Amino acid sequence: MIITKAGRRMFPAMRVKISGLDPHQQYYIAMDIVPVDNKRYRYVYHSSKWMVAGNADSPVPPRVYIHPDSPASGETWMRQVISFDKLKLTNNELDDQGHIILHSMHKYQPRVHVIRKDCGDDLSPIKPVPSGEGVKAFSFPETVFTTVTAYQNQQITRLKIDRNPFAKGFRDSGRNRMGLEALVESYAFWRPSLRTLTFEDIPGIPKQEYRDLKTDYIFPKLDNLVSRQIKL
Repeated sequence: MIITKAGRRMFPAMRVKISGLDPHQQYYIAMDIVPVDNKRYRYVYHSSKWMVAGNADSPVPPRVYIHPDSPASGETWMRQVISFDKLKLTNNELDDQGHIILHSMHKYQPRVHVIRKDCGDDLSPIKPVPSGEGVKAFSFPETVFTTVTAYQNQQITRLKIDRNPFAKGFRDSGRNRMGLEALVESYAFWRPSLRTLTFEDIPGIPKQEYRDLKTDYIFPKLDNLVSRQIKL
């Protein structure tokens, strides 16, 4: 995933579809991105693999992306696809634009948070997401990514340029596209499989508020696009 000083939008963007919320209750939807481990990585070209290169850099200031439609009723959230396409990533630790601050060459995990409004008094773009009753976080192994300032793999470079609407200037409409089309078709990109996870009840929250929370998202890994159905 590319990060820049000025801030770069995530691509592919994350989108979720939620159901089972209380239609009359107000909720915040937010996202943060946390380190997977305490390692720094490097890409080994001759073997086309990521290898551990040492310990992670010092922690960056916490940042949370609060969806701009927040707060909204459960009914509002459930009738739309919730997109995080405006979220931007930066490696500028002095960023004052509200972008998510990350280190390059580290692995990260995005997390989606569903927060009842009455439990979101401490929610802030520059503080960790509050925890406890009325707050639930969801994360998926398929969404782990490695941050870079330049793509390390030529096939990923070509695939992202071809699919990213903001990379239009990099595309050459006159080139032979057969090789790239074969690459794109080799990924299960548009037909997600379905898996089910079961979580324990959230203490203090009636079951019906979070019943059948379903997420449907478009995100890496590029070789395995997955739809998730979460039942609490």
